[in-house]
Amino acid sequence: MFKAYRVGVLFVAAWVCLTGFAQAQDFPVRQIHAIIGFPPGSGADVLGRYFSRKLSDLAGKPVVVDNRPGATSNIALGLVAKAKPDGYTILYSANSNMAGSRFLFKDLPFDTQKDFLPIAQLTQTTFILVVTPDSPAQSVGDLTKMLRDNARMKYGYTNQTSQLATEFYVSLIGAKPTAVSYRSGSDTIPDLAQRAIDFTVMDGTFGSTQVKSGRIRALAVTTAERHPALPGVPTMREAGIADYDEFASWWSAWAPAGTPKPIISKLAGWFDQITRSEETREFLAGIAGSPQFGGPEETAARLEREIAKWGRVTKAAGIEPQ
Repeated sequence: MFKAYRVGVLFVAAWVCLTGFAQAQDFPVRQIHAIIGFPPGSGADVLGRYFSRKLSDLAGKPVVVDNRPGATSNIALGLVAKAKPDGYTILYSANSNMAGSRFLFKDLPFDTQKDFLPIAQLTQTTFILVVTPDSPAQSVGDLTKMLRDNARMKYGYTNQTSQLATEFYVSLIGAKPTAVSYRSGSDTIPDLAQRAIDFTVMDGTFGSTQVKSGRIRALAVTTAERHPALPGVPTMREAGIADYDEFASWWSAWAPAGTPKPIISKLAGWFDQITRSEETREFLAGIAGSPQFGGPEETAARLEREIAKWGRVTKAAGIEPQ
């Protein structure tokens, strides 16, 4: 009887495996929906539309971008976590959500390691500490002095990396400005101009173009090294914040848990072709980004390391889940 049961289990496993391969051979037979947790025109949207267009070219079917902003992208993640795991719903999400949300929010309705499968890494983005062109803060040193002297200063943030990069900075200098949440970087520009907020740490995908246009002024980048797109902008450490950690946003494609492995592998292969193209490298270089490489296994391992980092840094900054 046990032998018959074992044969049955092996048969079912083989059938599931063969079904997955059959699905992957035909995949996709209809359009794919790519979910992004930020509004149209945001830096995330720019990235998502580029990769979706290139994925559509390779897959031979439309890849429709579905913007679902709100709750710093947690709404989008919740939708994908509950989506049918058939490869026709994918998510573009950054390490800030996949690793950081667990340290910033209580009672999340999903677990990023259990409810999602990594597909491939796409890009890493520099973040930029910015002020208005007419701000009295001409440097990070000036801003630091202002923050220490004026407890009523405010900063804006749009996502978890933006928030944590700022909170870590102000914790190091002993300041406590008021945080103001925004849906996207573009929403912060008018409030910066009107002095409703004093500064923000902004996604470089959107922010680098605003710096080049003169709408905002960059004081520093949050990465360990300067970015070629902004060669004259120092790092936070170069600007005098010696113990500052590195904060960058790396984006990956994800699928709901349970998506057949052969479909994940097919998608991963297409994304690998996209990220390794010269066109992608040039596109990302112009918006303070760089291509990232790695399939499901490498992305899962990187997420593990990132979760450990977020745990360490949120603790150092004194941040408690809200």
